[in-house]
Amino acid sequence: MGYAIIAWDGPDPSRRAAARDRHLAVITRWAEDGRLALGVPLFTPEWQPAGSLMVLTVPDRAGLDAYLAEEPFAVQGVWARWTAHPFRIAPLPYRPLPRPGEPISATRTHTVIVAMDGTDAEAPARRAAVREAHLARVQPMAADGTLAMGGAVLDEGGAMRGSIAVTRHASDETARAWLAEDPYVAGDVWRDISLHGTRFAPLPYRALPGA
Repeated sequence: MGYAIIAWDGPDPSRRAAARDRHLAVITRWAEDGRLALGVPLFTPEWQPAGSLMVLTVPDRAGLDAYLAEEPFAVQGVWARWTAHPFRIAPLPYRPLPRPGEPISATRTHTVIVAMDGTDAEAPARRAAVREAHLARVQPMAADGTLAMGGAVLDEGGAMRGSIAVTRHASDETARAWLAEDPYVAGDVWRDISLHGTRFAPLPYRALPGA
């Protein structure tokens, strides 16, 4: 288990630009030693930086706090707000993430999908009923690169209450079409879904679980 941080920038974009090099230095070190599984920016539809998704592999709250104490975007006011969710990456045959030396795209290449389950009493049963069908669907998509990373958002007790996926879709329209065919959508599991454009920065990532 680890944590997924979803963070949103404040209104002053110059803060991100000023802290970017220090941010990259920190996340490079965390990726190299295996504590950062993935870190990507979140963009507005107009392709302006809006925030970040950071997926940590630290086992407890102390590791999360250690990251936030080092992260320039957190301590220098780039992020105006953030939420940290217990998170478990699904072990799937993912393709390798971009490594140092690979080019950075100037445009959107992927979509971050944050999909939260319903909060009614029947929500866990709906997820359980279609979970195997969902995993069977995404298994080959991890292998062919359509799904770059995915996993379950957990509550503090370890129960699944949502999902985060990073998919190879360069528009909201293609991402929504992909979502529409997922058993978690057809089975009324995901009820609150948001999409955010992104691209990868090449970092010394370790292999994701299952890769």
